[in-house]
Formats: sequence, C-alpha cells, structure tokens
Amino acid sequence: MKSIGKILSYMILILAAFVSLFPFYFMFVSGTNTNTEILSVPPKLSIGTALFENFAILNEKMNIAMSIFNSVFISVVYTLLAVLLFSAAGYALAKYDFKGKNLIFAFIMGSMMIPAVVMYVPLFEMMIKMQMTDTYSSVILPMLANAFGIFLMRQNMLEFPTALIEAGRIDGLSESGIFFRIVLPNVKPAIGALVIYMFTSMWNNFMWPLIVLGSEEKYTLPIALAMLDGNPTNKNYAVILLAASIATVPILAIFMIFQKQFVQGVMGGAVKE
Repeated sequence: MKSIGKILSYMILILAAFVSLFPFYFMFVSGTNTNTEILSVPPKLSIGTALFENFAILNEKMNIAMSIFNSVFISVVYTLLAVLLFSAAGYALAKYDFKGKNLIFAFIMGSMMIPAVVMYVPLFEMMIKMQMTDTYSSVILPMLANAFGIFLMRQNMLEFPTALIEAGRIDGLSESGIFFRIVLPNVKPAIGALVIYMFTSMWNNFMWPLIVLGSEEKYTLPIALAMLDGNPTNKNYAVILLAASIATVPILAIFMIFQKQFVQGVMGGAVKE
C-alpha cells in the first residue's frame, strides 16, 4: 500500500509539474515559430526556425537592448541597495535595544496595510518638486521603503547568535565591522531570499515606472512590452511571446541561482526567538 501511495504521489506531482511548466514551454517555443504556426489548429509545439526573423521584427518595434539595459540596471541597483538597507534595519531592530524600537517596528508593519496605489500621487508630486521625474533614481528610491524586506531580515536576524556579536566586540571590531564581517556572511540564506524577492518585484514593476518615466529611452522592459503591438486586430503573437521569453529569463536565472538560499531564508524567517 505504501508503494502504491508513493506512486500516486509521484504521478500527481509529475502532472502538476507538467501543468505548471507547459505555459513556459509554449511561450519559449512560440518565440521561434511564425504567427501562422502559433495560430494554427493544433498549434505547433516544436522549436521553429523563425527565431532570428522574430527578433529582427521585435527590434524594429522597440529598442529591446535599451529596455533590457534599463530593467537590468534599475533592478540590480535596487536589489543591492535593498539588501544593504534592509539587512542593516533588520539587524538594528533585532539586536539593538533602544527606546521606541517596538513602536518603530509596529509602524513598519502597519505600513504594509497601505495599498501601494494610494502612494502614487503624493510620490509623483514629490518627484516633480525634487525634479527627479524621468530618471532611474525616481524609480529606485521610493521603492526602497519596503516593509516586507525589513520584516524578513529582522525575523532572520532574531535567530543570529548574540554571542558571536559579543565576541566580535571583545576582539575590538567596530559595529560596522561586526555587521559586515560577522553578521552578513552568516545570514546568506536570508539574503538570498531577499535578493529573489526584491529583484523580481522591481523587474516586474510596471505601474510606478509607467507613471514616473516619460521618455521611451528610459522605459523598462514591462513598459516596453505593454507598448508592443497594441493593435488588437493585427497582433504578431510570435514576436510578443519572444519578448515575454526574454523578460522571463532573468527571473528564472535569479531563482535558479538563489533557490536554495530562498527556501532556507523563508524558513528561517518563520522561526521566532
């Protein structure tokens, strides 16, 4: 009976994996076929020969290289700043005792209940007054106010041994030295989870960059994709799916690199001191 149950479990998992992965397979394969082959009944499900033709059409319709650069630059810079700021904030809230700490943490957690769309108008007015519209900074800086990142790092920092911090102080390390040389190297799982979450959220961010970016040369990939082939009666689905495939690859790569740290970091954040 146990073996039958195990076989059924594997069959269900295989079926679930197929259902989950087939749309990605169809998207990647369709980028190499023609529009006619995609819309045929049944559609072609094997790799085609129109990849370079579709890419040439895509490059005519949008500056794909510039859009990729904008998204990569903004996402990478945002992720690096987020990891540094959220790790420091989480460390301070978890390991330092100061007046008002619990109130500050409660305020941070309470901010998670505020819908992001409520902040778009005042943020946009702020960017106008600071003359920062249509810049990379206008996309990156407002998004650094992310309560979830602080919460994730704080929960993981609670499990970090205080004895190691005290040992660093006894050895004469400064507080910044303890943070960079002792704490950060030992919370890699939490950082891996944070990297995946922050990179993905910024890479897929559509509404705020659409509001604050005005010139096409600054458009990120999601905005450029939204502007691609807007005529509903004459859509080239092969080109659209090729662009979607290009936009998906970095997210898959980041997750594959940090997937082990992601699982460990999320599990670590679920454990309380």
